[in-house]
Amino acid sequence: MKILVTGSNGLLGNKITDLLKNHPEHTLINTSKGIDRYPQPGGYIYESMDITDREDVFKVIAKHRPDAIINTAAMTNVDACEKDPEGCRRLNVEAVRYLTEACRQYDIYLVHISTDFIFDGTNGLLAEDALPNPLSIYGHSKLDSEKIVLSAGIRASILRTILVYGYAPGLSRTNIVLWAKGALEKGQPIRVVNDQFRTPTLAEDLAKACVLAVEKQANGIYHISGKDYMSIVDIVYAVAKFWNLDASIVTPVDSVTLGQPANRPPRTGFIIDKARRELGYEPHSFMEGLAVVDSCLKKA
Repeated sequence: MKILVTGSNGLLGNKITDLLKNHPEHTLINTSKGIDRYPQPGGYIYESMDITDREDVFKVIAKHRPDAIINTAAMTNVDACEKDPEGCRRLNVEAVRYLTEACRQYDIYLVHISTDFIFDGTNGLLAEDALPNPLSIYGHSKLDSEKIVLSAGIRASILRTILVYGYAPGLSRTNIVLWAKGALEKGQPIRVVNDQFRTPTLAEDLAKACVLAVEKQANGIYHISGKDYMSIVDIVYAVAKFWNLDASIVTPVDSVTLGQPANRPPRTGFIIDKARRELGYEPHSFMEGLAVVDSCLKKA
């Protein structure tokens, strides 16, 4: 198959590239805004594409006529979305509309990435049929994008995920594991919330799920995450333990004390039985995931 990836310069796009470049059965077309930032280019095609520009989207897709699109591009900084709702909507909602229109015109299968932030966090460990109730502009934008995909009349799957972590060279954004490791290595006191619970997701696992969804032409919504249900502060403690760093500088706090612009759901976490059963998805444990990150850091 010919597979086009949006947002290829991000962490997830990087990991999908690792899986699909020089693939014996698939041709990979990577797209992102601006230049290609993958550290070892080759084994794939790269096109600069601004997914908020409908004309640009149709031009690139018409040129390559992919069999499938994996949409990893999004504005995922929750507080930035709160401060720039128009920018959030352009990237997370309108761009998805353009992609679905192109998929409908050219009969392309779509994998779209969504989030646990479409839920209000009153219950943890959620199945796919849990009722959404977003608390933030980001959450609302991702729920709206899901509705666009589901009503577009195209072949598609939506992969909801949670707190993606991992390492790739040249990333413009950090994530919970890299942030915690960096902060602990500096030895400066940090405050970490103890009242938010997640099932953190290794980027390599999510990338594998995306490829599985394409290959199986999966249909509908799938919950994709790690299998360990942890508080944010316990994630940081686990990072400290793995890299033998001093955890005494960590102060657990209630999330309300941080004064973040966007509300976060207190408890999410996913039940991943459907993905295991229908996709053959099997994630790493969190400690195994940290070993994968460590290996990537050593290679870099």
